[in-house]
Order: sequence, then C-alpha cells, then structure tokens
Amino acid sequence: MRLIDGHLDLAYNALNGRDLTLTLEELRRVDPVEGQTATTTFTELRAAGVGVCFGTLFALPRTPDSPQGYTDHAGARAQALAQLDVYRRWEDGGFLRLLRSGAEVSAHLAQADAPLGVVLLMEGADPLRDEGDLPFWVDAGVRLIGPAWGVTAYAGGTGAPGPLTDAGKALVTAMCDLGIALDASHLDDAAFWDAAEIGPKMIASHSNSRALVPGNRHLNDEMARAIAERGGVIGLVFLSSFIKQGMETGATLDDLAAHARHYAELVGWDRVAIGSDMDGGFGAEKTPVGIGRYSELPRFLDEVPGEHRAGVAGENWLRWLTAYL
Repeated sequence: MRLIDGHLDLAYNALNGRDLTLTLEELRRVDPVEGQTATTTFTELRAAGVGVCFGTLFALPRTPDSPQGYTDHAGARAQALAQLDVYRRWEDGGFLRLLRSGAEVSAHLAQADAPLGVVLLMEGADPLRDEGDLPFWVDAGVRLIGPAWGVTAYAGGTGAPGPLTDAGKALVTAMCDLGIALDASHLDDAAFWDAAEIGPKMIASHSNSRALVPGNRHLNDEMARAIAERGGVIGLVFLSSFIKQGMETGATLDDLAAHARHYAELVGWDRVAIGSDMDGGFGAEKTPVGIGRYSELPRFLDEVPGEHRAGVAGENWLRWLTAYL
C-alpha cells in the first residue's frame, strides 16, 4: 500500500537544523533538537512506503517557550519563505517533487521510483499580508491553508478561542474563489463554523476526536460531520497526549485506532486517514508505543479492519486530492 500522510513539518525541521537527507541513525547522532528524538527522514518515509505527503509551511509565533518566533506579519512571512526555499532546494536535489494538482498526484503515484511527492499546506495564515496576497502563495504552490495555529490575525485557534476576524472572512472567501482548500485543524469552534458557512473545500489534516480527548485542538462530532458533508477527510495525529487523555507518553496503537473507529462510526471509513505530524514538535518519546521511527508507522494499519486499510493508508486522501486539488 502506498501511504499518504496529511501533515508533516519537513521544512520546519530542516530550519531547526535537522538534515532530513541523512539516515535516521545519522541524524540522531548529530540531532541539534534536544528532548525530541527524531523519527522522520526521507529514508524513513521511503521505507514506510509514503508516496505523497502534505508538507507544511509553518511559521512559529513567539511564545515563552519559543522566543525566536515571529511577532508580526513580516516575521511570519520570512519563516514561510525560508521553508519554501528549503522545499525547492530539496526538489532540485531530487529528494522530493512538489505537486500542484490532483492530476499531478495521480501521475506521481503511478511512478514506482518517484521521490516523495509534496503538496504544500500553510499551517497558520499569518505569512499572508491579507487576502490580496493569496495569489502569490498559490503561484508558489500552496494548495491548502489552515488559518490558525494558535490565535492569528485571521482566526481563533488552539488554546485561543475566537471566531474568524474580518480579515479571516475575507481570506476564506478569497480561498473559495481560487479553489484553495481550508485545513480545519487548529481552528477554534467559532472560527470553524464561520469558515464552514462561507463554504470552502475543507479537510482536517491532523485532528483527533474530542469525544476521546477534550479540548479545542480536537474535532467534536459536529465538526467531523461537517467536514465529511463537504467531501473532506480527517487525518489522525500520532501524539500520545492527543490520543489518550492525560497521557504524555505511552498511548497504544489501539488507543489511536479508537479515534479511527469513532470517526468511522460518525462519517464512514472513507473519511479517515493519516495526518501523523511526526516530528511536529514532538519526538519518539511521545509517539504511540511500537512506533519509535517513521518506518514503523504502517504497524498502525494492523489495527484497522482489513477491508479499510488501503483507504486509511492513502486511498482516502488520494480520492480527495484527485477530486479537489
């Protein structure tokens, strides 16, 4: 089975000093990121059978834990442009191929020896000056945008309740006009429903179920249904604290499968996929038991009913990509 992962912070990790062109053993020997044992490199992704992923442009805002983060639009834009340059250099080096349409995704997956295919997803919209800036990023290859991470100029987000701002409403409207999909992961409830009313193409690249883990980082049942009603797909996150309430470490693959089963009961197995977010601010210490490196991720599929494994592995994302990208 070819895998499609809905959320990987590849360039963000590179700009944190991680050379993803190394083998995982080589990277771990020189890893500059402390306290987060690396799990993801290009060789690991290939070993797992990943054909395509959504690769993020993630600008990190300034917080007490991240004093190097951005404080204004210019800082956020600079981070996103630097990450875009990383993807382009990787493409020049033959490590990946940037994909801009469903037809390109299908053609890419038909090539057995192709490098990793990457669809660009902007996580947090602060790199955009305003809705008039959207064509620049579309021309650069961005095909999905999540308006929030925490709070942004556009929306309330994780740990920061609030609706779409006026700028957010203008941005989502412009996204509809240009056919750019909205990633609902990290949107606060109020912002989610404001966006749904405007009516963009909608997915959740990396969101587990609030029915099992409380908090506005996760989707409640009504949100999951709304995404499915719009043809969208939901990717499952491989972070223990997002899998089992109160567990920073030690969540099991069955615990993660409980989220898949819950979503399947709500909206069907054809709406469930992978959005691992591995090395997205956490390392092997916090992944599910049995997945200490990315090449072990396919073990999760053993927890999925046999007739639905190919769909969860990649076919559900592929169906969405070919229909909507």
